This record gives sequence, C-alpha cells and structure tokens, in this order.
Amino acid sequence: MSASKDTPPPLPEPLRVAVADSHTHLDMQAGTVEEGLARAASVGVATVVQVGCDVKGSHWAAETAAAYDNVHAAVALHPNEAPRIVLGDPDGWSRQGARPGGGQAALDEALAEIDALAALDHVKAVGETGLDYFRTGPEGMAAQELSFRAHIEIAKRRGKALVIHDRDAHADVLRILREEGAPERTVFHCYSGDADMARECAAAGYYMSFAGTVTFKNAQPLRDALAAAPAELVLVETDAPYLTPAPYRGRPNAPYLIPLTVRAMAAVRGIDEDAMATAIAANTARAFGY
Repeated sequence: MSASKDTPPPLPEPLRVAVADSHTHLDMQAGTVEEGLARAASVGVATVVQVGCDVKGSHWAAETAAAYDNVHAAVALHPNEAPRIVLGDPDGWSRQGARPGGGQAALDEALAEIDALAALDHVKAVGETGLDYFRTGPEGMAAQELSFRAHIEIAKRRGKALVIHDRDAHADVLRILREEGAPERTVFHCYSGDADMARECAAAGYYMSFAGTVTFKNAQPLRDALAAAPAELVLVETDAPYLTPAPYRGRPNAPYLIPLTVRAMAAVRGIDEDAMATAIAANTARAFGY
C-alpha cells in the first residue's frame, strides 16, 4: 500500500559529517520547532537557516533564531510579496489573507521593518528576495524590482548575506546584481539555472544552493549545473515544506530529508558523501557568516 501524500517520509540513514539546511521554512511545517530540529539533528543536519517571506514571517524567523543556537535567520519580502503590498491581494493568496493595496508608502514601511531586523546579530542574511516571473505578472514587476534593489542595498549596508529567489528570471536577476553591485556573499537559493549560468555565477563568486529538485528525473540540466559549479560554492537546502527529494516527491519536506539530497549531489559530482558533506558544511558557514 502506498503512503498517503500527507505522510511524512521516513528518517534517512544519518550523515556521518554534519551539514546545514541553508534554506527552510519551519513556520510552514507540521509539528513544533523542537521536534523538527531534533529529527534533523538525529540524521546529521545540525544547523538550519530559517527564511522569512514577509514582515510577519521575518519577525518569526528572527525570534526563532534568537531562541535556538542552531537556527539562523534570513529576513525579507519575497518577490511575490512586494507587488501584493503595493497593489493589494484581493484573492488572499498569501498567508496574510485578502488585503487592499497600500502603494509605495506601504512598501517603504515594510522595507524599513526588514532593515531593522537585518541589523540583529542572529539575522545572518537578507532574503529571500529577487524576481519571480512565474507568479507575478507585468503589472507587478516594477514593485518587485524596486524591492529587490532595496534588499541588495540593505544586505550591503548591514554586512549580511543576500539570498536570491530567481524563478523564470535568470537574466534580469544577474543584470540587477551587476547594476547594483552584489553583496560580498550572495546565495542563489533553490538554484534553477543551467551549467552556463553556473559558470557565470561562479565567476561572480555567487553560492549555489541545491534543493530536492536535483533528484527529480527531468532535472538533468540542473545536475549538469551542479557538476559545473566549483566545490567551494555549493550549498544544500530543503526549501521545506516544498520540493521534497525523490523518491518522496509530493510528500511533506523537512530538514531531516537533507541526507537524500546530499547523497544525490555526491553521486552527481562523483565524490563520496563525507567529502560532499564536509564541503557543504564549510561553505554554508562561510556564506552566512556563522
């Protein structure tokens, strides 16, 4: 009998070398934070970066990182959040529910809150920010781009890493990073480009974080990108509760499933899993400055 799509996958074989989940959303996962962290630690996932997508979620990320030594926070307005703040969200698609547009003033106010959170010690990054042409139509692009540029400025001024969300927008994301001047530490979360883009990111010194998507059957271009990326710029993440690695695609994701992705990455790069985990652990600490 096959497990229901709501059934959490079983615990994988533990990693021998501890790693970090560079991008997760504990606030969207079932169970308590303590349970999630304990399960992760039991399989060698010792550290997580909790990522905010809106003002409320960013406050939660900062508070959670303050409460747990092995949680670091990233704070931002997600690329899809900025247009909702400016233009309104009549469908209530985001977790805030339906809301009217607040215009530029509302976006400025939200960005000021993100800036204040970014000043905190346990907030290690500004993100996830960037561009998303999949869900935001042309009418929202101006707000999205303005928000992205503002987050780049905050990250540089606060000396924090920048975490990029890039969906169907590779060329524009890379162009804006060039125009603004990227922060010293820039991470492409859930890297989705090809090998050519990986070489471009490598030349700029950008980190590339690979999610469960690297295990998907149709993801050969992504595996080619992973093979092309320099060992010192590769990270791993869950983006949980989304993007659960094979063979559990479609079921709830959580940090404890990182070993599945680490093993798939090691296989792509033709190295053993301990070497892969050792590189990932060092890279994540360097990227996020912990």
